[in-house]
Amino acid sequence: MIGLFYSAEVSSYRNFLIRARERERESGGESMGKTPVRMKAVVYALSPFQQKVMSGLWRDIPGKIHHKISENWLNAALLLTPVIETYSYAQWYKEQEKLAHRY
Repeated sequence: MIGLFYSAEVSSYRNFLIRARERERESGGESMGKTPVRMKAVVYALSPFQQKVMSGLWRDIPGKIHHKISENWLNAALLLTPVIETYSYAQWYKEQEKLAHRY
């Protein structure tokens, strides 16, 4: 069904080109616009059977982890240090309150 529509579109476009050329010949090449030219195109596609989508994700995992850590250790330290220190202070303070109310 789609092939029929496509062939009808191609044939109507072909007829359009033929009429445009005839009009240009009749006017002596002095038409207002340029003659439409059929464009050829090359379409590249990958076969779904030859694509390896996830292969790069698992390649050299230890190297990738080392690279991420070595690049971002300072940012991680600056983020985690206040969080960990605040949590440990809260735990210490809670323990001190428990000890103060023991007697």
